[in-house]
Amino acid sequence: MPKRTSLPRGLLEIFLVFLRLGCTSFGGPVAHIGYYRAELVAKRRWVTEATFADLVALCQFMPGPASSQTGMAIGLIRGGPLGMLAAWAGFTLPSAVAMTVFAYGVGAIGDLSQAGWLRGLKLVAVAVVAQAVWGMARSLAPDRARASVAVTACLVCLAVPSSFGQIAAILLGALVGVTALPSEPQGADKPVSMGITIPAGVAVGLLVTFFALLAGLPVLTDLTGGHFVALVDAFYRAGSLVFGGGHVVLPLLQATVVEPGWVDPNLFLAGYGATQAMPGPIFTFAAFLGAVETPGPNGWIGAVVATVSIFASSFLLVGGLLPFWDTLRHRPGVRAALRGVNAAVVGVLLAALFTPIWTGAVHTATDFGLGLVAFLLLVLWAMPPWLVVVLGAVTGELLVQFGLPV
Repeated sequence: MPKRTSLPRGLLEIFLVFLRLGCTSFGGPVAHIGYYRAELVAKRRWVTEATFADLVALCQFMPGPASSQTGMAIGLIRGGPLGMLAAWAGFTLPSAVAMTVFAYGVGAIGDLSQAGWLRGLKLVAVAVVAQAVWGMARSLAPDRARASVAVTACLVCLAVPSSFGQIAAILLGALVGVTALPSEPQGADKPVSMGITIPAGVAVGLLVTFFALLAGLPVLTDLTGGHFVALVDAFYRAGSLVFGGGHVVLPLLQATVVEPGWVDPNLFLAGYGATQAMPGPIFTFAAFLGAVETPGPNGWIGAVVATVSIFASSFLLVGGLLPFWDTLRHRPGVRAALRGVNAAVVGVLLAALFTPIWTGAVHTATDFGLGLVAFLLLVLWAMPPWLVVVLGAVTGELLVQFGLPV
């Protein structure tokens, strides 16, 4: 792992790298993992392939937005607690600002479902995830045993298409790792310490705070009767109780803000539609809901409160669990389990490549062709993902303009 730069410069670098990812990472949580791998593992080598897979596996087990938490963890490794904040801010800011602006002019953009540029971006996401699956499979499932684990995990996820299926597949991988993959493969890299600077006592305090807020905010809401505390409680619970992140949080948010009458159902659907066109984390839908909900705080203040509240649990969990995870992963038994887990993660991503990534984007021969060209540019021409994103958006729009809808 490269030597850390001086703190201010290092923090700025982390922020700018994640800001670019936040502006270009279209396609949802699974695609975000692909963009992370291309930028942070393959290009910058901030973490190794094995460490990256370990982080993805850990974040799949935690409630909240798994892709954002993976980014926070890499920021924590790279720049300490402030690096975690810089990574989150960079990745979240573009879509949070865009959703807040949309809330002020809600409805002005119109129906984006048939926009050519958006379809082009979805097809680029297919190529990005395919590249990630291909690269991770070569390093994490290179033999028959681990490849079999990956395929089995994929089948489990397809049979049980929910976060429960993903967790079951990862647990199955861990079981196979302990029972059938106990010996270290010849030439395998030993795990490198992540260099987490959070002391164990502080980590325990963060975990205690997570549960204290989860139990205490509803009580405080009842005691005060204030809408501000109720707003914080609602979005904190949404971020704390959802496994799998992304689209899984939407039904809970609907029950949280629509049923009490805070947000009109039509406004909720309008914001949900706009979220599909945004890069970065789907959890920034909270910014839109905080801006349009009533009574106050709403507007940009409500957007900030809702966004910080829904991500707060992720900071506490990543900061509280990662120091212990870094210690555990060095033990031989845990390393054996992780070999199975990492192979299972490949299978989880492979299943997600099919649905919702492939099924949501590839409908015609033109779609397939554009996705294939994007894959060629990424894998064989080694073109930067952000440039492929731009080319995909432009090509998709041009195809529609010339009467060849993607």
